Amino acid sequence: MLIAGFPAGAWGTNCYLVAPAAGEECVIIDPGHQATEGVEETLKKHRLKPVAVILTHGHIDHVASVVPVCGAHDVPAWIHPADRYMMNDPEKGIGRAIGMPLMGELTVGEPDDVKELGDGAELDLAGLRFGVAHAPGHTKGSVTFGMPEAADIPPVLFSGDLLFAGSVGRSDLPGGDAAELLESLGRVCLPLDDSTVVLSGHGPQTTIGRERATNPYLREVAAGYGNGANAAPRRGM
Repeated sequence: MLIAGFPAGAWGTNCYLVAPAAGEECVIIDPGHQATEGVEETLKKHRLKPVAVILTHGHIDHVASVVPVCGAHDVPAWIHPADRYMMNDPEKGIGRAIGMPLMGELTVGEPDDVKELGDGAELDLAGLRFGVAHAPGHTKGSVTFGMPEAADIPPVLFSGDLLFAGSVGRSDLPGGDAAELLESLGRVCLPLDDSTVVLSGHGPQTTIGRERATNPYLREVAAGYGNGANAAPRRGM
């Protein structure tokens, strides 16, 4: 399997391209702010043909390049219905003005073909299978994408802004909820095998085993919602 990722834009949001191998079809995950050039370079480097864009949530740092990427390759975008409104109204999703200079670099709106994600859905795209888990807390429509173990890689979780290396997503923006976020961590992340590779929306990759042992939020959930979650700053937009 091929997973190629790069941080993009003002928020350093990780965009991933996933394919069975070089020279095949691929799925693009979270093409955010200023990600278009990186997407095109990665497609060319690995000789990939995109068939879909899938989105972990609707914040502008994860969806800002959806319209040009989908339009250039005539592919659909998948998003949870609770976050779909942010594609047309990104400022509402973060509760403040983004700023005119930055807004001038964004293409706000929906691509021609938008499909909605549901909890427990399985997406069969580009010869790959992605399991969808609704994981609210950072936003109402946050999801993760899980991939089973393959011959050449361990299981993978594309966690969006739910779980980071050493931290979790913030819950103080519109639609965020700290209790929901902790519940999502417990329901989505704790049951996973320690070998699961976590590819998050920001920062470096990690594993469930490492986070189970060291992440204060995940440890709090495992211990039954104590006060330990206040020990580390939260991340993401």
